[in-house]
Amino acid sequence: MNRSVYNVVFESVSQLNVVARALLDTFASDRFFAFFGSMGVGKTTLIKEMCAVLGSSDNVCSPTFAIVNEYSSADDTPIYHFDFYRLKSLDEAYDIGYEEYFFSGNYCFTEWTEKIEPLLPDRYVRVDITETDGVRTLNAKLIICK
Repeated sequence: MNRSVYNVVFESVSQLNVVARALLDTFASDRFFAFFGSMGVGKTTLIKEMCAVLGSSDNVCSPTFAIVNEYSSADDTPIYHFDFYRLKSLDEAYDIGYEEYFFSGNYCFTEWTEKIEPLLPDRYVRVDITETDGVRTLNAKLIICK
C-alpha cells in the first residue's frame, strides 16, 4: 500500500499498533515523519508504537530535554526521534546538527515540528493528530516541496 494520504479515527491505545503499521505501510518509501498536534494528543505514544513496528526494543520516550533520541530498528539501523518543544530559535536546531539526522536516509520522527518548519526536507510525511472527547483523528499526507 503506497498512497499519499492516510486518515483514521481511533479511540483506544490498543489500536495504535494497527495505526502505526498502516502509517508506515502507506508511506513505505518515506523516512521523515513530521508530527503536529497539541500537548497530550498522543504523538509520543504513536511514535513509540511506530518504533516497535520497526523492530526497536529500546525504551522510546520523549526527548524533551535531550531534543533528540536515537533508537535501533530490528536491523540496527538508527531511528531518530526529535522533540523541538523547548527550542527557542532555529539556531538551536543548527547547533545540534539537524542536517546530519534529517538527511541521513534513516527514519526521523519529529514532534513540535512547527518550531523548525523552515528546516524540513523537501519531501516528508505530515501527520496531524487531533483529539475530541477521547476520540483521536489522524490525518497524514505526503508533502513534496519544490
